[in-house]
Amino acid sequence: MSTDINMAKKAIQDKIESQINTVQAKLDTLKAKAEATKANAELKIIADLLTKKRAIDQKISDLRKSGDTTYQQTKTDVESRIADLEKSVKTIEARFKAA
Repeated sequence: MSTDINMAKKAIQDKIESQINTVQAKLDTLKAKAEATKANAELKIIADLLTKKRAIDQKISDLRKSGDTTYQQTKTDVESRIADLEKSVKTIEARFKAA
């Protein structure tokens, strides 16, 4: 049973890491676009989002280390933060498409 739980946790962590890697790639692309167009307001927002992403990276590290009692809460927190970050990235992407 413990092996099944560990495999499930690994699958969840892999999914989360995939999401965060996708967000990082989008942020890198948006940052390059903002720098190219000298979009200072967007650059500040992107810098703030990169700070949020680093905080999520720390939470992901905490998730890997968490025990059975705190795992679910930490997982929920990480997923919520990622969803918020993804929403913010989509907002910035929409700004660039509209411009």
